[in-house]
Amino acid sequence: MTRLAASLTMLFTDLPFLDRFAAAAKAGFKAIECVSPYGEPAEAVAAAALRHGLMVALFNLPPGNWAAGERGIAADPARVEEFRQSIDTALAYARATGCRTLHVMAGKIAPGADREVWTRTLINNVRIAADMVAGDGITLVLEPINTRIDIPTYFYDTTAAVLDVMDAVGRDNVKLLYDVYHMQIMEGDVARAIERLLPRIGHIQIADNPGRHEPGTGELNFPWLLEQIDTLGYTGWIGCEYAPATATVAGLGWARRYLG
Repeated sequence: MTRLAASLTMLFTDLPFLDRFAAAAKAGFKAIECVSPYGEPAEAVAAAALRHGLMVALFNLPPGNWAAGERGIAADPARVEEFRQSIDTALAYARATGCRTLHVMAGKIAPGADREVWTRTLINNVRIAADMVAGDGITLVLEPINTRIDIPTYFYDTTAAVLDVMDAVGRDNVKLLYDVYHMQIMEGDVARAIERLLPRIGHIQIADNPGRHEPGTGELNFPWLLEQIDTLGYTGWIGCEYAPATATVAGLGWARRYLG
């Protein structure tokens, strides 16, 4: 059965962050995710989720200075100590909220940087993080992000590149975050890709293309795709990580069949 999680980073953004929990629950969502919960105390985030009967499905490790354009630090050899500290921060929030899936963002590779050095840094950092969170039953996920439109210098933009890192890390609690929007741009054939990669997928996110808006606003047949994902046996959350083309609630018609 398709289970949708509202991205509180991209949906209900007319409201303060903690007020978005109530809006998501009222719309019928049973879970939320977000890029970064760290602007509020962990106890406040946990209380908001509990008050409105919402699971916290996923959030990122601290991704660096988001406002300044940073999109993760895990691969940057100059930020190793900061990354290690970010694991502790994320783990504290995960324990408070009950979240069991954390996204590790690799970051943007610096111009002229040695990719091999960055790759070794990423592998070592993810391995350490995976070991640190394993005792709490937490899965780390790694996401290829499109470099054509959204983040031109992101460290990896294909599933193959992420799988190579996962293989090198060698930890069972490190999985693939498959974002349909990003992979439709970079690779296409998303239904067959999900079928092939399903044993290694730890989380799925959706948005239509072009525009990164609601399912049904672009080129993908989401009713069929979501049914296919369900048929394949995926039981995890599917994050609604899109920028609404209209007000969030007004644009949820596509999701009514899946929401409570």
